[in-house]
Amino acid sequence: MSPPDVSDLLDFLPIDLSQRLKEHVNQALLEIIRPNSASQFAQNAPVLAKFREAIAQGDSKDDIEFLRQFRALVPITSYEHYEPFVAKFFADPCREADVTNMLAPGLPYFLASTSATSGKEPKLFPHYRLPPQSWSQSTTTIPSSEGTVLAPYSLKLLKFWKAPKIHLEDGQSSRSLAVSSASGGWMRMRMNWDFEHDMDRLDLWIPKQTAPYAVALIDDHRAFFLLHALFALAVSKVTTMNFVFANAFVSVLHYIEDEWLLLVDCIENGTIPDIETTDDLRGALKKHFSANPIRAAELREIGPPGVAEGWAVRVWPALTRFIGITGGVAAVTARKVTHVLGPSVTIQSCGYGSSECRIARPYLNGNPAVDLKVTMEDGFIEFVNVLSDEPSGHVLSPWELVKGRHYQPILTTRNGLWRYGLGDVIAVTGFAPDDGMPVINYMHRRDSSSREPCTESELTSAIISTAKQLIGQITGFTVVHDERQAPHAFGFLVEIEGEIGNDAKLAPQHTSEHLMASSFGYLDAFWKGAIRKPTIRLVEKGTFEEFRAWKCDKAGISVAQVKVPVVLSDETSKEWFLSKVIMEL
Repeated sequence: MSPPDVSDLLDFLPIDLSQRLKEHVNQALLEIIRPNSASQFAQNAPVLAKFREAIAQGDSKDDIEFLRQFRALVPITSYEHYEPFVAKFFADPCREADVTNMLAPGLPYFLASTSATSGKEPKLFPHYRLPPQSWSQSTTTIPSSEGTVLAPYSLKLLKFWKAPKIHLEDGQSSRSLAVSSASGGWMRMRMNWDFEHDMDRLDLWIPKQTAPYAVALIDDHRAFFLLHALFALAVSKVTTMNFVFANAFVSVLHYIEDEWLLLVDCIENGTIPDIETTDDLRGALKKHFSANPIRAAELREIGPPGVAEGWAVRVWPALTRFIGITGGVAAVTARKVTHVLGPSVTIQSCGYGSSECRIARPYLNGNPAVDLKVTMEDGFIEFVNVLSDEPSGHVLSPWELVKGRHYQPILTTRNGLWRYGLGDVIAVTGFAPDDGMPVINYMHRRDSSSREPCTESELTSAIISTAKQLIGQITGFTVVHDERQAPHAFGFLVEIEGEIGNDAKLAPQHTSEHLMASSFGYLDAFWKGAIRKPTIRLVEKGTFEEFRAWKCDKAGISVAQVKVPVVLSDETSKEWFLSKVIMEL
């Protein structure tokens, strides 16, 4: 289903709406920094010393002065400022008095780990219980639906982190903190599921979900997606699909294609695939799965995903909505996803957020797949103009933004971050007419240490354009520095589906021309001789799925977090991909 052609967005804010927006966001900021100013971080972090001094010398109860000092004296922070405070949760022994009110009031509910997509060490962020009004429908892991929902979520703890144990002040009891993905932690917090009793909930099945609770405890990549595929195929009344990234839906499709006969046989006979990594869950899974020869016959008649458009609505005739991110690192999958879903299914983003904070939700009056309305539910969002000549520390409020310009989000969160630089780049497309909030599009990651002449979005656009015209349907790509000759080149590593295009040998030249037309940085570097024409190498079919499984096991991160970066800087991962090359164009 096509998105609306007309948007109601404002190009700029009228004076009265700008004033209402100021009042709203100022109140949101006060609700965050007032309680958090009593935290251990706010009281002791060197980066906030000037802010503390100014507040101590003035009238700390004056809201206007409090906000003025925040904007004047709180600098942009990075993870290095928080790391010593987070490390205290892993002290042995860890006493309640030592970690209570660490970044926000009380004790955290869980510790969220970043995905470490860039190859750097994952970061940990304490997450505290949110006020009820912060749980909006747009940010839940499982959306409401009139029918059945396919929404794979992972509750598995990250195996490379030992759950910190906090010894409580009564001297008799303790409390352990789960270390998980942010989405898994939010789900636990919303449902009040402590991890110590996970095995006691194996018979649980949330109503209207395609898969039982036990599947959420699987941390093996293949088993996780294969079993979600099995339970989803076994029912025909799926109305909604919800994936954080569209790549995960493509993972489900890959396992359906590769294991079609096995899956249909299991549905016919009521059996669970014999997968070693799920031995401790097999009993619970069998209780939830029964033979369905009629459904198996329907599936055999339809067949596995193929070249025909709209396969998904043949398998699930009631399917009307797909929720998932199809931009950024997932942009390469958009063509396959839309083809499999067909034109009758509406595609909507699940929103924009990170392990640190939820930032924006889909703007349904625009294009819900890419338009995102900034929200102040989970944090206070400010911005830095990434192309401005002003100092990088010049922080802008939402009402100071300009349509069409690119900004980096700066987060002050309920969980205790103060003007934290996220490292993403967004573009402002306008302002919502109801409350003046900026409506944005996510662009790409911004690595301030990188000297690349192209952005991630420029590289993504170039290979998608080239694939569409010359290579064929690509299912995954990443970019490495190709240093086989001097100067270096952008080395695209690409996986394709189906036959390669007849003119695929022209792909490197087309990619170079696309980058010259879209990226001044690339054009300048090319004519200065600092970079040469891109190279394109094809990798074996299934490489990107295998990499996600390998990365999940190697890095010990959640199945739900595994992403392949646009630009691959990690040398170990680079060598792994290069070992899978089968052809150079």
